[in-house]
Amino acid sequence: MVFNEFINKLTHELGLPLPGMQVQLRMTSNRRLREMMEYRQLDQAIKSSVLILLYPGKKNPQPSFVVILRPTYEGIHSGQISLPGGRFELPDENLMQTALRETSEEIGMDPAGVTIIGKLTELYIPPSNYLVQPFVGFTSASPVFIPHPKEVEQIIEIPVRHLLDENNLVQKEISIGGIQFSAPSFVISGTTIWGATAMILNEFKEILLKTGL
Repeated sequence: MVFNEFINKLTHELGLPLPGMQVQLRMTSNRRLREMMEYRQLDQAIKSSVLILLYPGKKNPQPSFVVILRPTYEGIHSGQISLPGGRFELPDENLMQTALRETSEEIGMDPAGVTIIGKLTELYIPPSNYLVQPFVGFTSASPVFIPHPKEVEQIIEIPVRHLLDENNLVQKEISIGGIQFSAPSFVISGTTIWGATAMILNEFKEILLKTGL
């Protein structure tokens, strides 16, 4: 499937009712599920957004997307894999602009070159008290990414098809803050994606299946 055809089909599917939280929850640990139910305070949550940025792969025209490895620091999301994005700030007109601004800051993607084609179901993250709105967008050319030296340890490019490979879906033992637990994860080319990012990508995967990619 050529890239433009894929984007057209995906845009159509994003305009239909979304798979929703029930699909996101398939990728959460029992520990996180308890947290979401016990500490879900949406009226006090910090608004934020992330972007699934699609583009033709550099080696072939098949669609790819990008995730980032956060640096190690004294914080909740230290050393984790995430989608580009962050918290809403007052200069932002809306959460879509937040996602575009943060993507520009973190990986050097010019917002003018990104077309937003839809959004996924918002997701509450208990440890950070963030309410995250995921957006889906694309750029027609393979970008040259520039990682922010303080916010991004590594930029990782992933062919979209790898999300659909059931061999990349595993149960992983996670250790964070001295606590160990098991969580469903995507493991793609040695990169382990779990938690909120995996939950968002699982809803995206459900929509991808309908495109016939």
